[in-house]
Amino acid sequence: MLIAGKSAGFITAQAQNALRNHPQVYQTSTGFHIASAGISRTELDSILASIATCLHQANCARAWRNELLNVYAEGQVIGVMERAAMRPLGLLTRAVHLNAWTPDLKLYLAKRASTKATDPGMWDTLVGGLANGIEDLEQALLRESDEEAGLDEPDLQIRTPLRTILQMHRRLPEGYQVEDIMVSDCIILPQTQPANRDGEVSEIRIFEQEEVLDMITRRVITVEAAIVLLDGLINQPARQLLHQLP
Repeated sequence: MLIAGKSAGFITAQAQNALRNHPQVYQTSTGFHIASAGISRTELDSILASIATCLHQANCARAWRNELLNVYAEGQVIGVMERAAMRPLGLLTRAVHLNAWTPDLKLYLAKRASTKATDPGMWDTLVGGLANGIEDLEQALLRESDEEAGLDEPDLQIRTPLRTILQMHRRLPEGYQVEDIMVSDCIILPQTQPANRDGEVSEIRIFEQEEVLDMITRRVITVEAAIVLLDGLINQPARQLLHQLP
């Protein structure tokens, strides 16, 4: 799929059908096109908004969030679009996670609320979410840490820089997940007690490393969280932080 003449995503057949009569959509031998090359950013954002609305009306973009994410094409941000429309169009998203450790290197995990649209009731990293269109990755991590675990910036002083561990490509019921997965490892001091603030987490608990490995094997941890946690368990970046403990 091309947006404004740039390669941008992997549109589903259902989304193609929903958009077949949209005035800014056309198909050529080179692929499925949304908007023409050379269009202004303002015009493109308006078109992307109408595309998202069209997908929503066709029941292709169900979990509407009123949250705009960056639209990436050929390594550049070319516009913004409603989050719910990203996967039907197979557009790149960027997720930030926090592997949160105790000083004795046990792991905090968060249980997803039963009301979550994706993976309800499964265990997850303490913090994880998508960066939106008005923040950089560090800001996204701080926002998600506040919302999901009640952690403020001073609580996150003993941590590694964000690093990309992989780009995930997989088919999901709502479309294609194309996602850069980034993680920071952090040691949470004993006087800090993580607590969810946005209602999307039902429980936060501390687990031994062996317990986490067993939970991954039993598939009670989400796929993304399992990848992020395994990176922390195998490479042990948290050990490099121990010298920073007060």
